[in-house]
Amino acid sequence: MAAPKKGRQGTQGRPGRTLALILIAIVALTGGMFASGHTTPRLGIDLAGGTSITLQAKNEPGQKNAINKTNMDTAVDIMNRRVNGLGVSEAEVQTQGDSNIIVNIPKGTNSEQAREQVGTTAKLYFRPVLVTEVTGADAATPSPSASGSSSASPSASAKESEKATSSSSPSASATSQGRAVTDALKADPTPSGSSTGSESAAASPSASASTDPATAKLQAEYTKLDCSKRTVRAKAGDGVKAGDPTVACGQNSQGQWQKYILGPAEVEGTDVDKASAVFDTQGAAGWKVTMDFTSKGGKKFASITGKLAQNQSPQNQFAIVLDGEVVSDPYVSQALTGGTAEISGSFDQQEAEDLSNMLSYGALPLTFTEASVTTVTAALGGEQLEAGLIAGAIGLALVIIYLVVYYRGLSLIAIASLLVSAIMTYVIMALLGPTIGFALNLPAVCGAIVAIGITADSFIVFFERIRDEIREGRRMRPAVERAWPRARRTILVSDFVSFLAAAVLFIVTVGKVQGFAFTLGLTTLLDVVVVFFFTKPLMTLLARRKFFAEGHSWSGLDPKRLGVQPPLRRTRRASAPVDTKEA
Repeated sequence: MAAPKKGRQGTQGRPGRTLALILIAIVALTGGMFASGHTTPRLGIDLAGGTSITLQAKNEPGQKNAINKTNMDTAVDIMNRRVNGLGVSEAEVQTQGDSNIIVNIPKGTNSEQAREQVGTTAKLYFRPVLVTEVTGADAATPSPSASGSSSASPSASAKESEKATSSSSPSASATSQGRAVTDALKADPTPSGSSTGSESAAASPSASASTDPATAKLQAEYTKLDCSKRTVRAKAGDGVKAGDPTVACGQNSQGQWQKYILGPAEVEGTDVDKASAVFDTQGAAGWKVTMDFTSKGGKKFASITGKLAQNQSPQNQFAIVLDGEVVSDPYVSQALTGGTAEISGSFDQQEAEDLSNMLSYGALPLTFTEASVTTVTAALGGEQLEAGLIAGAIGLALVIIYLVVYYRGLSLIAIASLLVSAIMTYVIMALLGPTIGFALNLPAVCGAIVAIGITADSFIVFFERIRDEIREGRRMRPAVERAWPRARRTILVSDFVSFLAAAVLFIVTVGKVQGFAFTLGLTTLLDVVVVFFFTKPLMTLLARRKFFAEGHSWSGLDPKRLGVQPPLRRTRRASAPVDTKEA
């Protein structure tokens, strides 16, 4: 019997500590909100206004039927994942007609960044690196073998190269640079034994004389390319076909801009089936990016990596090029024939996730141009929000009136619990704005209003269980502890069903409906937290007070009002005398 007694003491003996715990959590969250400077939730486009972008799809050269429902839906999915993250920033991406996509970006979001994300052509290619060097004010005169790296370990499929640019004399002539570029372009970039920078630098002065016009043009572009200038970077490689060599820019690990000459694309972004950022818990690689290729893409990737692995730096590297910009240039130490690969190096989590996102969703099937950009006002949404808040206030007032009339003193516990739930919901919504881009829209407000009923329902279940125990003749303190296990099961089942519905709704829907589902799921979880860590401990403490313990008429637990009958008293009937004499 000792063990059960100890357990009961554990559930009701220290409710003050549990209350202190949740109050500390509320204070910490509130302090974090004020420290972050975001004291109000971000509002969606229907409440705060924002920017609406209309994108018009165009066929790629040589693809007359590229504008179709399948490609448009793919483009919408890619854009939505880029600008909307978890689906709660309230950015909307949807098709309009056969060839337009509408992107609505709420106020408070970086609209310029979002426009770049959705407006990019996002063609992703894997190209072999021929020549590379740092460009701009910090650059030395180029050396074609400027980018070097340590060798990859046998267990690594591919590793992020540590770019260490070799320097040469600033007085080196442009003629020597031209010879190096020419030789790299003349050499087949994929077979073994392709010329390296040092070999190219020693090329015959007459090498440039045999350069064909296309190579000479590319050489001139590379010579003039200054990747430190944004306008120049944006135009690098414009109009170049996948099967032609090109120039490109990229940023190395030291934050310097680096320019490249790249060979024809060997693998396209559409050949990547899946890419993920994972943390290597077994080795020392840290964060890395894993890639799974399609069957066709795996064969192409195996072919190109087998050839690159036989070359010297930088011609053992392949550049991952997104919209003409090199986002990564890992080197290869062996042929990758399994249809999978991984890129590792000095990644942090954000860098790994960004690269995996580009690999997974970086191949838009169409080219898009901005047809129009308009500013959306929040006048209509403001009126709807005001009406919604009025409706919510009326509903809340009716709930409170009902609790006061029916539960009397117990209503104070319910109102305090609702207040705690409201504070936690508000603070968390304010913090989710800067952290995950959550934006509060009208459906999300509706989800918060619906949550009032869910939370109130949990209190009612608990209170009614306590009343049932009192009707059975138990006193207040044991009634609370006996009522809690049964009420707890009911509350958990009810909240689980609500959360499951919210989760399914969040997964299968997009746009504003996701905001409703997210808010409903969040408030359902908070209901469990409030009931377990605030309502129950508070009820346990108040059950020890005379007002509740003795069933005051205004406590809501008055035995007379609950119809408790006083226990029947037994009366002893006189027994008939027993005659012990024999008849």
